[in-house]
Amino acid sequence: MENPYDIDVQVETTYVAEHSEPDEDRFVFAYTITLVNRGSVTAQLISRHWFITDADNRTEEVEGEGVVGEQPVLKPGEGFRYTSGAVIETPVGTMHGTYQMVAEDGRTFDATIPRFVLSAPRTLH
Repeated sequence: MENPYDIDVQVETTYVAEHSEPDEDRFVFAYTITLVNRGSVTAQLISRHWFITDADNRTEEVEGEGVVGEQPVLKPGEGFRYTSGAVIETPVGTMHGTYQMVAEDGRTFDATIPRFVLSAPRTLH
């Protein structure tokens, strides 16, 4: 049985060396999210709720409206792609969370953002 409320979330990450300062415990990452509505009902992304955890187990919770200033509406089969960033204090960390969605029938549901790894490449000096 197909889920009418099904948002597929894919993630790609990049370490942003030119904005990072490893000597000052500042590691900057860009992540590109691709959302695709695999369900049968049009839905709008209303807000986001992230958990960003570094290697020392410090977790930052981030909540807010929309993504990159937008609240995209996804018809069945449509996708939306955006890039944003995160800063952590260790070379490795993880992110996960949820997008709060509202379907055109008024039902609210969460789209899960699977846990993904932020990892700076090892550098030799």
